[in-house]
Amino acid sequence: MSFPASIERLVAAVLYEGYVLYPYRRALKNQQRWTFGGVYPQGYCKAHSDERWQIQSEFLIEANRDASISVTLGFLQLIERSAAECSASTASPPLDAGWQDTVERHVTASELRLEQLAASPSQHHFEFPAASKPQLDDLRRIVRSMRDACAAANVQLVTGDTKVVDRGKGDGVFITTSGIGHVPRGRRLSIREVQPGDKLLVSGTIGDHGVAIMSVREGIDFETRLESDTAPLHDLTRTMLDACPSIRWMRDPTRGGVSSTLNELAAAARVGVVIKEPAIPIRPEVRAACEMLGLDPLYVANEGKLIAAVPPHAADELLAVMRRHPLGKNAALIGEAVDDHAGLVVQRTVIGGERIVTMLSGEQLPRIC
Repeated sequence: MSFPASIERLVAAVLYEGYVLYPYRRALKNQQRWTFGGVYPQGYCKAHSDERWQIQSEFLIEANRDASISVTLGFLQLIERSAAECSASTASPPLDAGWQDTVERHVTASELRLEQLAASPSQHHFEFPAASKPQLDDLRRIVRSMRDACAAANVQLVTGDTKVVDRGKGDGVFITTSGIGHVPRGRRLSIREVQPGDKLLVSGTIGDHGVAIMSVREGIDFETRLESDTAPLHDLTRTMLDACPSIRWMRDPTRGGVSSTLNELAAAARVGVVIKEPAIPIRPEVRAACEMLGLDPLYVANEGKLIAAVPPHAADELLAVMRRHPLGKNAALIGEAVDDHAGLVVQRTVIGGERIVTMLSGEQLPRIC
């Protein structure tokens, strides 16, 4: 049920006054975060006689006796949050700190007839889950996974922040990360450095991540297991730069896939791009899934692959170096930059035809990043 914006603002002001401003004065009444209207479980109140488990509000309604009303109750449910500390030597992170948080709740009782309410009260029952142990188990598992990933990549997790959202508006855990690195001295990597004749290499099969995520989100089962290609690429890129300092540009084809990455290259470098369909590495199970779901693998997100542009004289040597690395064993030379059709990406198909590969238009599902 929706209300005018003015009423919504009034309700929010009343709900969050103590929550947002605490502690804002030294007065005794402000030593408690929840300044008024707090109720506790009935069993708790039996042991603490100064607390209450009921609250009553009265309203004046001007209407006919046969009218019906809807009542929406909004309140903040107190939630106990806990934080876990994890280090490389900690097998199971202990609980380190706790604090109180809130989740905004709304319950509605609809179509209450005034005539019936005048005769007898109407009772409604609602239940809301609190934080449970399985959620803490999930947190421990996630933290351990982050620890292991940092150790494998030889990086440090240096800072973090948390956000709490209402139930139903982002349930689960969403993690975003930002990495800080550097370009080795004497190296110049830029999309504008790409020139006609440069060869385009991809480090492995494409579309793995997007198809794997979609199969999980949509509950689609395939005969073979689809796995994400998520992987840290810094060691592969370092190996490539050591072997071939003349690399002009590298990029990971995440959201929008290979097609959007190559279109951005064509537009920024003012070159045309030609790719060969038979040369593009795609796992058979990913190709089959894309055909079933009506997706083009060129537009599906990747999380552990990169595309590189390299001068033609160094392409074969670099390709061999990439294939010797665990994350580049399926690397392939998929195309080149050309003088013709600047700003466009053209794919030469298996049957010898050509088609223009455009930038991702609209919302490709699933949205990964």
